[in-house]
Amino acid sequence: MTTDFPDPSPALNSPQRRAILARLSTAMVLPLWGLSGTAGAQTDRHAAMAELFSAWRQGGGVLIIRHAATESGLGDPPGFVIGECRTQRNLSEAGRQASRALGAWLQAQKFKPDAVRSSQWCRCQDTARLAFGGHEDWPALNSTFAGQGDSAAQQQVLRERLLALPVGRTEVWVTHQVIMTGLTGAYPGLGEGFLVDRQGRLRLRADLAA
Repeated sequence: MTTDFPDPSPALNSPQRRAILARLSTAMVLPLWGLSGTAGAQTDRHAAMAELFSAWRQGGGVLIIRHAATESGLGDPPGFVIGECRTQRNLSEAGRQASRALGAWLQAQKFKPDAVRSSQWCRCQDTARLAFGGHEDWPALNSTFAGQGDSAAQQQVLRERLLALPVGRTEVWVTHQVIMTGLTGAYPGLGEGFLVDRQGRLRLRADLAA
């Protein structure tokens, strides 16, 4: 099938004709570049996910996940209460959809971790529930943002659990950026997963519920 574009008026001089043709070419090419970039990013993301899950499945260990995308804001509203989701900053619809998509991807891999643990914040609990079907609350994973909790004590508990983890056991910890950065020194994006070793060092990372 041939696509015909209107021929620039013969009255136009050569530079004008070239300018019009250049604009038409750009209009055709830009959407293709955009689609190519998006497809390439998705391919890279899925490759990183596959590499991470392959290593996790074979060697066991802990996959730490930052909760998925949330409503706008930083931290939580003043006076928020653990256990009362309406008082907290919660997952956005995009975050819920991404968590469900992660769950569907995991089902396709026919893989289920031995345990899923979550912060007591609703955005973490919902990420865990939608992606993995359930979770166990673990206060050590609670946010320590803006002086909340006890950062040093919680980090110690996490590190002790890593060292005591039975060989081959697979666990998921759904938590917050501040916890993941405190443990590994690396900054996770929303929905990003870190596969860590027994010393809490980052081995592999991938966007899981982005």
